[in-house]
Amino acid sequence: MTKPILKIVTRSQGNNRALKEGRVTLPGFDLAFEEVDPLVRGFRRMVRELAYDVCEMALTTYLCARAHGVAFTALPIFLVRGFHHGAIQVNRGAGLRTGRDFEGKRVGVNRGYTVTTGVWARAILAEEHGTDLSRVTWLRSGDEHVAEFVPPANVLPLPEGRDLEADLVSGALPAAVGAGVNHAEVVPFVENPFAAGLAALKGRGFYPINHLVVVKNAVLAKHPGLALELFEGFAASKRHYVQALKAGQIGAPKAVDKVHLAALEVMDDPLPYGIAPNRKVLEGLIGHAVAQGIIPEAPDLGGLFARELRECVG
Repeated sequence: MTKPILKIVTRSQGNNRALKEGRVTLPGFDLAFEEVDPLVRGFRRMVRELAYDVCEMALTTYLCARAHGVAFTALPIFLVRGFHHGAIQVNRGAGLRTGRDFEGKRVGVNRGYTVTTGVWARAILAEEHGTDLSRVTWLRSGDEHVAEFVPPANVLPLPEGRDLEADLVSGALPAAVGAGVNHAEVVPFVENPFAAGLAALKGRGFYPINHLVVVKNAVLAKHPGLALELFEGFAASKRHYVQALKAGQIGAPKAVDKVHLAALEVMDDPLPYGIAPNRKVLEGLIGHAVAQGIIPEAPDLGGLFARELRECVG
């Protein structure tokens, strides 16, 4: 009997490799992977058009989309995590030495205000450096995936004709989040950001989640067993990768692999799937999304995920 074919978008990375290469398969479904580069185009098409059956999705984009009634549901498959202290960059001559120095300034934001890396970076400024985020004017260089989102009054578009990277390099903007600028005049606000990220993980369990997986509600309704099969398939694929990490079999580790290797100093699995092992981080992100004016109120955490997966851990 022919299996149903699902159109899926997820970036090629260590924890997905076995699934995308066919070394892990689903018993009841075939996955037709579509490559989208950059991946954020896939996010946008899924949010605005429900263009795929299954799609990797930025966590804050999902929260914002759900708040505006987009008809998809998340699976607690947390594909991407990272340390975001390095996402806060400052112009060398701007004199931003403390978190309070950001207040009253115009600070750039790469792409949209709802970008998950930006949310986590602002959380770091608020939690670790005492910045009153409401006293900063955030200048976003693009628009939001969720077109209906109305930003807070202190979030404005970058003026027409301006370039975020160029303005940060010149000092026209004293700082930016998520810009990833590589220039001698631009430095991380946090000294040794990777070490700071690892210290935050070790000290308070701060291990930001960036991406999860969403499925169209109509597809979930049509295929009642799909959510569990996807969860188990992604988890099995991830275990191949974690075993390779532990065995030292990643020949040329990329930046993301180095994060996972560092996380192994603290936890047995650097990419736990499921709500329970990630509750603190998820509740933290939701709290920051409310505080930053991205969603109006905190949703029920369990209600964000497919019902049959609320107790699953993988």
